[in-house]
Amino acid sequence: MTAAESSSKSSVASRGPETAAPVRQNVPRSMRGVVSLDDLEARARRHLPVPIFGYVVGHAESGAAYSGSRGAYEKYLFSPNVLRGTKDRDQSVSLFGRRYSRPFGIAPMGLSALAAYDGDVALANGAHDRETVAILSATSLTPLERVAKEGPSHWFQAYFPGDHDRVRAMVERVAAAGFETLVVTADVPVNGNREIDKRNRFVTPIAPTPKLFLQGATRPAWSFGTAFRTLMRHGMPRFANLDVGEGPPIVARNIERSFSGREAFAWEHLETARKHWKGNLILKGVLRPDDASRALEMGCDGLIVSSHGGRQLDSMIAPLDALPGIRAAAGPDVPVLIDSGLRRGTEVLKALALGADFAFVGRPFLYAAALAGRSGVTRAIDILSEEIDRNMAMIGLQSLSGIRDANGNSRFVLHRSEVEREASAALSSTSTR
Repeated sequence: MTAAESSSKSSVASRGPETAAPVRQNVPRSMRGVVSLDDLEARARRHLPVPIFGYVVGHAESGAAYSGSRGAYEKYLFSPNVLRGTKDRDQSVSLFGRRYSRPFGIAPMGLSALAAYDGDVALANGAHDRETVAILSATSLTPLERVAKEGPSHWFQAYFPGDHDRVRAMVERVAAAGFETLVVTADVPVNGNREIDKRNRFVTPIAPTPKLFLQGATRPAWSFGTAFRTLMRHGMPRFANLDVGEGPPIVARNIERSFSGREAFAWEHLETARKHWKGNLILKGVLRPDDASRALEMGCDGLIVSSHGGRQLDSMIAPLDALPGIRAAAGPDVPVLIDSGLRRGTEVLKALALGADFAFVGRPFLYAAALAGRSGVTRAIDILSEEIDRNMAMIGLQSLSGIRDANGNSRFVLHRSEVEREASAALSSTSTR
């Protein structure tokens, strides 16, 4: 791969195994029979109250962006090499001076601690156990200082307002906690129109509706294992990381104040963040080459090509379709990352082949945390990692460093139209002989 393997702002590279061979572990009872990440959704549906499950699984409006981000991967096919001798496969990657055992991490997800007990810490610990990374969300319910200490999490995702002083103050808070990478989200000036939340009356401030109580009564594992346990040990959940001060409880009537100002966030405020943040700075939600170029000119160290999991703007371009243009604009040495729609090892490999250096997966890992906490997260990571390992063998790839050629072009993945065009040309050539 052609990702930048170090940065002037990077920390000393972590040392781990050179390969990500399957890890043997006792599978939690609630995870037994789960053989793919897609299996987790049905189990989480039975485990979580409908409003909370709806929030996690939900998408904007008709779901075109959500389904499009997933369907984009079906347009690309593998063209495998054979007899390549791929016994000792290596799926580790380098990113900002750190070596990760997997080419994927856990995307930021808000309200994780409502779905899973101590969900933010469970996700961070599960990722750390498998030598990869979890990004802590700005709409998480656990103080970032605690997650950094107990996780440990080194990546934080921020929603900044259009206020230079608030941006600077939040940057200073994140830095003081020991985070190394700041991910600034650019694609949420206002909240997306998630109709499923409206139908379930799951909107901020979160009200303890009769429906939520009824759902809790019929899902005792969540009620006692997550809700009651959280209240007893940590008190009423609150938005702890939206701003510098202690955030409001999730039931507070003035909660909208904490989300205000995002529609005014602009390039000049990103420049303020860059000025005061000394670590790695990544802009998330980039889908246009011109925005990618401007972000890099402003000093961003990397980009995340993202449609926010289809949760914000509907009918938007799929990140995988935008990826080649972003890679061309960024050049070969800037880390380009991707999220939205990935569920399979084949999809991670396709993203890497088409220009990404790293991928992030969200919802399935939160489902796993809800079902089995930290051990559920590690099991879900193992499932995806094993798929990648198996598929690397079958396409003839020993190391991810060889997934693209010296010019940055894919060695193993073709667009379906290209396959059909070549087949048609071959057929025409045969018929004219």
